[in-house]
Amino acid sequence: MVASSMTRNRLDFAGHVAKGSASDAVNVGDAERWLSLAGGGFLVWLGLQKRSLGGLGLAALGSSLVYRGATGHCSVYSALHVDTAGHNPMAAVAAGRGVKVVCSVTINRPARDLYDFWRNFENFPRFFKHLVSVKAEGNRSHWVTRGLAGNVEWDAEIINEEVDRLIAWRSLEGSQVSTAGSVHFNELSNGRGTEVRVDLKYDPPGGKLGSWLAWLFGQDPQQSIRDDLRRFKQLMEAGEIATVEGQSSGRR
Repeated sequence: MVASSMTRNRLDFAGHVAKGSASDAVNVGDAERWLSLAGGGFLVWLGLQKRSLGGLGLAALGSSLVYRGATGHCSVYSALHVDTAGHNPMAAVAAGRGVKVVCSVTINRPARDLYDFWRNFENFPRFFKHLVSVKAEGNRSHWVTRGLAGNVEWDAEIINEEVDRLIAWRSLEGSQVSTAGSVHFNELSNGRGTEVRVDLKYDPPGGKLGSWLAWLFGQDPQQSIRDDLRRFKQLMEAGEIATVEGQSSGRR
């Protein structure tokens, strides 16, 4: 049952560097894997030839590179949220283009509850103000959003998922909107709720960043996502979204 208190947890909206998570997922591209195998094998051979403490260090370094190449997983990449294997959601938007938005909120609910609700994308219009509809089928979905110049539509796909922890997506080729992003669910210790962090990137058509974003959102995108996450928090904690529409101002 949704908790009735909406004041126990502070809203924590901020842009920040993503924290790594322990994962064995493949995050190293094929070319890097072959180079790691070749370079690591050479370092192991060279280190063993030296028969010294320094040689053992080289051999250990080589072994880690061989492991990196064989498994396709790099712990450093994982900590930095780097993915050269083609799973990085931000790869859908070319580097140096578009706008990136990072916002987070702390919600007094378990990560599983929040993940399950978010994973059903058809729930999104309930708290994303400008969304008209979302139709989901499997790992793909069709989105319709309301802008100042009319509706905009695009198709997206899930490209990475960890149950109760992470959902990452990107728009499909040919969509009106070129976008990619991820949501992370980090359950806090001592019953302090769950931090929900959203990373989004948009590439405006034709490079007309300011006018396109205003057309799509009707306001600054960072503020828009903040407001949407605030509504998500209210919905998950209180079962409804607080509104002042139709209420008296109290002034005489």
